[in-house]
Amino acid sequence: MNSITCFKAYDVRGRIPDQLNEDIAYRIGRAFAAFLKPKKVVVGFDIRLSSQSICDALSRGLSDSGVDVYNIGLCGTEEIYFATSHLGMDGGIAVTASHNPKDYNGMKFVRDNSKPISGDTGLEDIRKIAERNEFVDAPVKGRLEKVDVKDDYIKHLLSYVNPFALKSMKVVTNAGNGGAGRIIDLLEEYLPFEFIKLYNDPDGNFPNGVPNPLLEENRQPTRDALLNAGADVAIAWDGDFDRCFFFDEKGGFIEGYYIVGLLAEAFLKKQPGGKIVHDPRLVWNTRAVVEEFGGTTVQCKSGHAFIKEVMRREDAIYGGEMSAHHYFRDFYYCDSGMVPWLLVLELLCTTGKPLSQLVEEAIARFPASGEINRTVDDARAVIDKVLNHYKAQALDIDYTDGVSVSFAEWRFNLRMSNTEPVIRLNVESRGDIALMKQKTAEILDLMG
Repeated sequence: MNSITCFKAYDVRGRIPDQLNEDIAYRIGRAFAAFLKPKKVVVGFDIRLSSQSICDALSRGLSDSGVDVYNIGLCGTEEIYFATSHLGMDGGIAVTASHNPKDYNGMKFVRDNSKPISGDTGLEDIRKIAERNEFVDAPVKGRLEKVDVKDDYIKHLLSYVNPFALKSMKVVTNAGNGGAGRIIDLLEEYLPFEFIKLYNDPDGNFPNGVPNPLLEENRQPTRDALLNAGADVAIAWDGDFDRCFFFDEKGGFIEGYYIVGLLAEAFLKKQPGGKIVHDPRLVWNTRAVVEEFGGTTVQCKSGHAFIKEVMRREDAIYGGEMSAHHYFRDFYYCDSGMVPWLLVLELLCTTGKPLSQLVEEAIARFPASGEINRTVDDARAVIDKVLNHYKAQALDIDYTDGVSVSFAEWRFNLRMSNTEPVIRLNVESRGDIALMKQKTAEILDLMG
């Protein structure tokens, strides 16, 4: 039995062709069918050069197992989430490697109602079945059908904002030659914004670099376009556009943490008393905003599978992670990179304030270090060392995700990566940038 190495904690991702190829994709299709026993599954693929052939092989595997396959074609991951629930499918698979290098590809899986399938909810079973590679053909092959959900998806996105509240604005968009540009083109006719589009055409060769706005070198073109155009705001996406990133009118890059607060405010203004789910890495700003607008916060371990599960259980209207993943009850509790910018731009229109002003108060109230990653030999030992140093003075220690240690004027979260020997540190304070910086340096010094 040959092992398949492209299975990760939440999805499939690997280098083409040694870790993922058409043979492995076919077997994953067969294994998905054997595990889930679905009657109908929706598939789609991102802009990568290998995506269509990987999707075709995956579809053959499903069809040979007797599953009817509905192909929505070139799409972002969230379009698979949308189509799965909107069309009443038994499951959905997006062929995508998001922001990975261009010689990579992968898959993200959901079951009915767009519920995620990850390591502890079936992905490991699918891997084992694919590795065994012992399949019996179905007496009748499933049919392969093309289906178009674009119009319904666009209509759904527009339902999050009040069209009469929107005003004329200059907006720079950077799709990074990923999939977001096609959706911007479709939304454009319904919105009063003037779009200045950067790297808008899908191109799996990634002529302007891999679409990952978290890389500092990828931010400058967006900033330059915004300042040259005198635009009100800029938005950039990763390849499969399940995350979006914001720049204010001065060209400042806004940390995802502060966008969580803005979106919580946007939802609570429309649905007072709602529940907001957040991760434990940085929390004070989110809690302050939610309290101010009459909502309730629910803390949850980071990672999309955990957030979605807690949102369903709590019937939360919105969930946000500082990593720029934003989840919406009305989007089947899934993450979207299109809904957030629509809501933020609506907030700019209704408040009449520029984005810098909307976030600067939050940044001043709760300055944060941003996530700092350090490679270490023994992550567990380093975390124990830091915890032992601070625990005597701590007001609160929380183990929801790694360890969060809180004091009167500052707090930190330290957690291990699931996949590499890396520790991730986040520090925030109450209105004291110098203290936040001092404590960040202190902890990094302790870590060695």
